[in-house]
Amino acid sequence: MVEKIEISEFLKRGKQSPIIDVRSPAEFKKGHIPGATNLPLFENKEREIVGILYKNKSRQDAIRKGLEIVGPKMTAMVDQAILLADKGEILIHCWRGGMRSASVAWLFESVGLQVYLLEGGYKQYRSFIRETMFQNRKLLVLGGLTGSGKTILIKALMAAGEPAIDLEGLANHRGSAFGGVGLGNQPSTEYFENLLHEQMEKLPADSIVWVEDESRRIGELFQPEYFHNILRTSPVAFVKISDVERRKILVEEYGNQPHDELIESVKLLTKRAGGLISKQALLALDERDYGKVVDLLLPYYDKQYFFGIKQRSNTSIHEINLAELSDSAKIIALTQLKQKIAVRKY
Repeated sequence: MVEKIEISEFLKRGKQSPIIDVRSPAEFKKGHIPGATNLPLFENKEREIVGILYKNKSRQDAIRKGLEIVGPKMTAMVDQAILLADKGEILIHCWRGGMRSASVAWLFESVGLQVYLLEGGYKQYRSFIRETMFQNRKLLVLGGLTGSGKTILIKALMAAGEPAIDLEGLANHRGSAFGGVGLGNQPSTEYFENLLHEQMEKLPADSIVWVEDESRRIGELFQPEYFHNILRTSPVAFVKISDVERRKILVEEYGNQPHDELIESVKLLTKRAGGLISKQALLALDERDYGKVVDLLLPYYDKQYFFGIKQRSNTSIHEINLAELSDSAKIIALTQLKQKIAVRKY
């Protein structure tokens, strides 16, 4: 049996049953529902061929060509679906909830699977997350100069059970010229937004959520504008630690990263940090003197961060000194500050 359902019910059922995205691999790569499996009706080139026929000839010609392409795939698709749907239930969507998903739903229903079809398809999912992701949500921004260990603290807060989202983890980037060193490819901006929604939905609706202070652009992707606007106007817990601690954190984080990627990152800063500083940093890199590299570049990053923090509007900034504290003491201090901010701000 095939049953059409709306997006909130689709996502609810998707926690227990497999979600099948029948769009092309290229569409899936650009963005998809987290946890979904791509079982494309058409490969990228095949979809292009069918689309051209539909546009230049007729719907009938496009359908006939589609059947010709899909026919040999049907058995393999059914086998994969049965393997995935170990409880006999499966969820399907395409771009708009049209012919692609309907035809695959018919196929899977014909072999006895209970099929749920998403009304409006992936397009409806995208509209849904933008409308619902930050309704009445409250953020508390963890700020601080480069090397303050903000990402480390975010992860520690998460481990301690505090509502928090690791934006840099979702973006697979540390948010600076050195942010992508050793990390590989980033998700698309669209998929980052999908992941952000998934993480937010896991947190209590009435909670104040910790996030790290970030520019709207993280590497090659951009945070959703509506989310970044909330981030930029939310209260900030500004972490202060000693320069010695900052230096240690940065050396530990970057000292064992690919040397050629570090060189390229320094070169990217030549125009902004200055030719002399970049030249000296490259020489220090050649000598594997990572502490000196940090000492040379930190003044530039500090200047940039202070400039950014001054651009905030209607934001309360609360300094918190975590210098020389143990990891557990830092979390206690942050949660206590959160309680104070919650009373004043919210």
